[in-house]
Amino acid sequence: MYEDLFYERLTRLRTQKGVSARDMSLSLGQSESYINKIENKKSLPSMTGFFYICEYLNVPPKDFFDDEVSFPTKLNDLMDELKKLNDGQLEHLLAIIKDLKTK
Repeated sequence: MYEDLFYERLTRLRTQKGVSARDMSLSLGQSESYINKIENKKSLPSMTGFFYICEYLNVPPKDFFDDEVSFPTKLNDLMDELKKLNDGQLEHLLAIIKDLKTK
């Protein structure tokens, strides 16, 4: 069950990033079929390999398995930018977000 979630989530996040399995494999310093084998349920990465995959995808490991977070990379980038804002700016953004949700 969890393995299937892992395979599907990896494929979805890689696709969202717009990178091929081959290019991702090579960027991780692995053979060109590394990610393909994982996505096709022929192998699983080591724990270290999983952390490298998360780092490459710019997704915290905890968000990798959170299916409710559809776009964890964008959410992570947004959080990084939000941390740079002051209280007033955050209040404005919060009001905008609440307004968007009501439409």
